[in-house]
Amino acid sequence: YRAFIFTLTFFLYASFHLSRKPISIVKGELHKHCAASHEVELSSYREYAAQIQHVKKPSNASQCGWEPFDKNNYKQLLGALDYSFLCAYAIGMYLSGIIGERLPIRYYLTVGMLASGLFTAMFGLGYFYNIHNLWFYIMAQIANGLVQTTGWPSVVTCIGNWFGKGRRGLIMGIWNSHTSVGNILGSLIAAYWVSTCWGLSFVMPGVIIAVMGIFCFLFLIEHPKDISCSSTPSSVSEYIFYSDFCLLIYSENCTASQNSSSAVTGEGRHGTSAISFLGALRIPGVIEFSLCLLFAKLVSYTFLFWLPLYITNVEHLDAKRAGDLSTLFDVGGIFGGILAGLISDRLEKRASTCGMMLLLAAPTLYMFSAVSKMGLEATVVMLLISGALVNGPYALITTAVSADLGTHKSLKGNARALSTVTAIIDGTGSVGAALGPLLAGLISPSGWNNVFYMLMVADACALLVSL
Repeated sequence: YRAFIFTLTFFLYASFHLSRKPISIVKGELHKHCAASHEVELSSYREYAAQIQHVKKPSNASQCGWEPFDKNNYKQLLGALDYSFLCAYAIGMYLSGIIGERLPIRYYLTVGMLASGLFTAMFGLGYFYNIHNLWFYIMAQIANGLVQTTGWPSVVTCIGNWFGKGRRGLIMGIWNSHTSVGNILGSLIAAYWVSTCWGLSFVMPGVIIAVMGIFCFLFLIEHPKDISCSSTPSSVSEYIFYSDFCLLIYSENCTASQNSSSAVTGEGRHGTSAISFLGALRIPGVIEFSLCLLFAKLVSYTFLFWLPLYITNVEHLDAKRAGDLSTLFDVGGIFGGILAGLISDRLEKRASTCGMMLLLAAPTLYMFSAVSKMGLEATVVMLLISGALVNGPYALITTAVSADLGTHKSLKGNARALSTVTAIIDGTGSVGAALGPLLAGLISPSGWNNVFYMLMVADACALLVSL
């Protein structure tokens, strides 16, 4: 069952990130450089688009991309799309944890995934229905940002229910690679259609996350108690140790239920009420790690949303090749998350592990900005290293740290805090995730070097908070 839940939740949340990635890939298609050397290629593209899309009018076609993103202020407009999604995500996350603590995870997550599939596909429908209204795309991003907040608190609560603290850093470091796997798959899927029919770059991920939502409804098991109940009454709980993980089995009469309406972490499901928002804030470490994640996630999401466009501008590659190359950053992120979890388990110091990686990340970002202009081979190496150091602390805080704090000893037996704590930490981090791409859109017209300086300052702030 543990292996099954580990695998299922891995792919459930990978589908969330798969559906977030297309916007960064399609940016290079929404706005194109209007160089004379590209006129033939653009003309051929318009002819092809007219053939496959009879509803489009040739008069609406733009040599500089897709209206309204074909203007000179396209970076600000594309930044507004990112900000709309991430701001809605940040605001919704604070509410999501509180709601998720009081509803069955399986139903809550299923509804969120189906709605996310709808709004992800909605953005792509703008291509097929020839929509050029900026507010249509912004509203699609806002709606998608709100419903995607159902994902993270739910899957972290579920995985926290099934795995104890023994090697939580390593287990969750491996599990958290779903973020990078989702980004990689999302990049490859979106890049496949970006140059011919970018609407499908959103529709197909939308279909995938909706299908995964159905799998969630059919197969997700929220807690071990839903399938393992002792038939012998007893006043004492039994601890069964298996593979260094502690699983608490309740020795009481109960009925196996797939529809349990409470979220727990391993100490108890009955007799305690869900923790309040202020109560969760009073848990030692919640505020500090939340602020650290704010700056760490600012850096990570700036790469998530702007890296393909940066590669397009610096390496002079088309949107598809830039999207494929950007996946190396996420490959590095997989190793970074696992390494951070392993080190933190050995040292038993989560904050120190984050601090070490953040200390190395700032100079690495400076090197990346300088080396990426020297050629493709140097860019590949720096993408892998930067991905590991940037995503390592981010992965550790959002998984093992959140699970640790949600089961903190100060709760004195009230285990119904994991979803709320996770939402507070990730919600605060999402504020940084909203600010990063917005600042990148505002700063990048003055030069990409200034964007990297901003990222280095953010890493330094994260390091100071972790210290």
